[in-house]
Amino acid sequence: MTNPRPAQQIMNSAFLEEAATLLGARGLTTDPDRMDAWLTDWRGRYTGRALALASPASTQEVAALVALCAEHGVPIVPQGGNSGMAGGATPDATGTALLLSLRRMDAIRRVDAAAGQVVCDAGVILQHLHDAAEAAAMRFPLTLGGKGSATIGGLIATNAGGTQVLRHGTMRAQVLGLEAVLADGTVLDLMTPLKKDNRGFDLKQLLIGSEGTLGIVTAATLRLLPAPTGRATAWVGLSGIIEARDLLRRMERAMGEALEGFEVVPAHSLDAVLAHFPTARAPISEAQPWNALIECVSAASDSAALRDALEAGLAEALEAGLIADAVIAANDTQAEDFWALRDGISAAERALGPAMQHDVSVPVDQMPEFILTAISDVETGFPGTRAIAFGHLGDGNVHFHVLAPQGAIRGVWEEAEGKAISARVYDLVTQWGGSISAEHGIGQMKVDELARLHDPAALAVMKRIKAALDPANLLNPGKLLRPDALA
Repeated sequence: MTNPRPAQQIMNSAFLEEAATLLGARGLTTDPDRMDAWLTDWRGRYTGRALALASPASTQEVAALVALCAEHGVPIVPQGGNSGMAGGATPDATGTALLLSLRRMDAIRRVDAAAGQVVCDAGVILQHLHDAAEAAAMRFPLTLGGKGSATIGGLIATNAGGTQVLRHGTMRAQVLGLEAVLADGTVLDLMTPLKKDNRGFDLKQLLIGSEGTLGIVTAATLRLLPAPTGRATAWVGLSGIIEARDLLRRMERAMGEALEGFEVVPAHSLDAVLAHFPTARAPISEAQPWNALIECVSAASDSAALRDALEAGLAEALEAGLIADAVIAANDTQAEDFWALRDGISAAERALGPAMQHDVSVPVDQMPEFILTAISDVETGFPGTRAIAFGHLGDGNVHFHVLAPQGAIRGVWEEAEGKAISARVYDLVTQWGGSISAEHGIGQMKVDELARLHDPAALAVMKRIKAALDPANLLNPGKLLRPDALA
């Protein structure tokens, strides 16, 4: 029987030689030491191999490289900051794919404060974009815990959310235009921001959230907003999650468009953060079963006026018996301390041991009942586990995590009982009319569950689109859609 590997190795050598000529020494490496850090996802759940790591410096280099990959039949795995939560930027174990990093493409091309727009490359780190906007007395209205490593291209590819979706929407709402390279190397230029454009399909929206399976985002035109002149942040103690929803509705009426974030934190999560971070302090003296973190900002009011309005709203809620206690941050430093408690949950939880993380959404008005039902269902069905829910109650998206029983072995428990737990959680979410992926994408983590639970008609349309734009299945294969479903 003939061994096909020598022929494949010859083909790979020819491809790598041409790619090295195209990109130069800085743009291509096969050095295992240089590639190793980018072959495992941020959570440490997936590790793969790659033919090489490519780091093009321009859209033109990306286009030429993708055309070369198409010619040689080399799969491509695009990667931004490698901060994804679903394994969407990690190659498989075959070592046949090219890992394509956009991190060298990090130019902020233009900040136009008058137009409320910024044009930047896909490799720009979110924190750097925030800094550039702030220097122009503007703001980019999307933030998240991984802002120090997440890139604009990755945020677009996954349609990232974060803590300001309640007021400003997901990444989809921030993209005014984009540039992408298609599977054959064609550059799709949709950068011009037009408020009205009826020339057929909105192709940029098709690419947003496609996780690099339809095209590789190389640049974007994004919206900016005036920097806020007022900010008021409060930490509130509550007796239950239903009361948290009632407080959300009350705050929406009291604060109007100034209400930008409404996060919920259960006592278990707060206790974990306080134990994990020695300098962390509880905002209120008496612990409560649930907590809400409320953020209000305005470009039309100063901080004192905004705090007064928030204080009045919370005083009414206290008088009505809706909340147990509350404190309003005295300054930005204290406000950031409140947010550090919320942002520290994931790290604190990892220290407790194995867990199954679920990024889910259901309609906002049903979220409290869903949380209570799902916690009871999971903890009853899987004795010894602890289910917790925290996050963006304001937009109907919580992180529903199930902590393993004491003594569970990391890496073993997740593959056994953990998978059964996730299937049960996703069944419940689907029964409640929700989504198994609210903001982190499908990646490779949820590809089987999407195939199992998503509307068959919607899946069929997605498969047809993938086949039309990437017939050879070279763009991020195995992510979002199962490879066998594309045959």
